[in-house]
Amino acid sequence: MNISQAAQHSGLSSKALRHYESIGLVSPARKANGYRHYTEDNLETLRFIQRARACGFSIEEVRTLLGLKGNPERHSRETKQLVHEKLSMLETQLRDMLAMRETLHSFIDSCAGDDSPDCAILQQLSGQFGK
Repeated sequence: MNISQAAQHSGLSSKALRHYESIGLVSPARKANGYRHYTEDNLETLRFIQRARACGFSIEEVRTLLGLKGNPERHSRETKQLVHEKLSMLETQLRDMLAMRETLHSFIDSCAGDDSPDCAILQQLSGQFGK
């Protein structure tokens, strides 16, 4: 199938398919006319990439996962460790974002939000607490 058909079947854009090819994550065959020809195996790889990216894995992590997927000598502990590390990083980011949310809420609560030039938010950001 051609690139537009592969894009439709994989749920990715043609641009994404070209990008994944350019960085070596997928290697469609080329027809005599130079057009890409995607096989069912290519589509399976593209769907794998899409699902992994939707879970937040970086390109390099996807590359590692694809390497594990294609290695019959792999050990499941390697994959589990990679996913565990991703989850740990995500949980750290989530805690950081929740802390930012609380800070922003406190900023909003501290600001009168009126026509006065005094702004508690700007004071707090400037390190002028309680002034």
